[in-house]
Amino acid sequence: MHAPVLDTEATTAIGASGPLAPLQRVVSLLNRIMVVLAAFALVAACLILSYSVAGRALFKAANYWQDEAAVFLLVGATFMTAAYVQEHRGHVSIEAFVGLMSPLANKIRLWLVDVASFLFCAFFTWKSWTLTHEAWVDGQVSNSMWSPPLAIPYGLMAAGMTLLCLQMLLQIVAPLTGARR
Repeated sequence: MHAPVLDTEATTAIGASGPLAPLQRVVSLLNRIMVVLAAFALVAACLILSYSVAGRALFKAANYWQDEAAVFLLVGATFMTAAYVQEHRGHVSIEAFVGLMSPLANKIRLWLVDVASFLFCAFFTWKSWTLTHEAWVDGQVSNSMWSPPLAIPYGLMAAGMTLLCLQMLLQIVAPLTGARR
């Protein structure tokens, strides 16, 4: 009785038919590739942090690069997989109104939320690319002794947000072309 009402319209990806299907298949493939790469990045971050802890505890070794490398990997994994999560409607959503509204009202609600989310993410993407460009042009580096270029995490953030915006745009345009969500 207390389980959330499933919004089946919202949990399925764009259908295999329709004019957007080829583009959605390409984006889906890219999303799956990013998930695999993110899994490797997470494992690498775990190994790096474990090495850092062991190195400090056992050998009193300084860790100039380990924490920052792990953060870069985690930032990349987080942002580069956001489109995959969006494709499967895995982002946090409030389902309190799903059971109270008609199916048409739910479709409209979902579409309006997608548009609002896209507008926010598009702004975030634009600012991320601006930040990446500034870091690249100015040669900005982190404050640590390792001093890696900040264009790396900013670029991962911008690329991930771009992929997320493309996924959201596909989900916004799909109902307008008659494709099944």
